Amino acid sequence: MNAEVSTKERIKKVIIDSLGLEGMTPADIGDDEALFGDGLGLDSVDALELMVVLEKDFGIEIDDEELDPEVFASVNALERFIHELSGAGQRAS
Repeated sequence: MNAEVSTKERIKKVIIDSLGLEGMTPADIGDDEALFGDGLGLDSVDALELMVVLEKDFGIEIDDEELDPEVFASVNALERFIHELSGAGQRAS
């Protein structure tokens, strides 16, 4: 049986692995939990690192104009954004 990992789980693994959040598991990150500030505590440097890894892992391209703080607000927000980019067939730059 081939169980596919959900997009949310992939995002959570990317967050944990790329940002070196040792001791955390995907279950430790709530889907609506704030990724910045009082939530997970990420900062702007983390967002840039995360963006690069998400582009590679999901095969998407994120343009600077699309970088809105709301995109990185939560795992749910990132999932919606990734699905929009994937569904848009990689809009021409």
